[in-house]
Amino acid sequence: MIDSEDQQFVVVLNHEEQYSVWFADRDLPPGWRAEGTRGTKQECLAHIDTTWTDMRPLTLRQAMEDDVR
Repeated sequence: MIDSEDQQFVVVLNHEEQYSVWFADRDLPPGWRAEGTRGTKQECLAHIDTTWTDMRPLTLRQAMEDDVR
């Protein structure tokens, strides 16, 4: 399915706090939860670009913090 410019998407997160976009009119895939942002694909990607500033998975960030202590 090719998405149109006005199709709605949601920003989703997985357990590692990694971001993605998903079709707003579909059930979320297993392991992902809605983050709360909804809009066009470009709007959602722009939100992810400004929000997801540390791309390391959550478990890696935690491990690195533990190493510092």
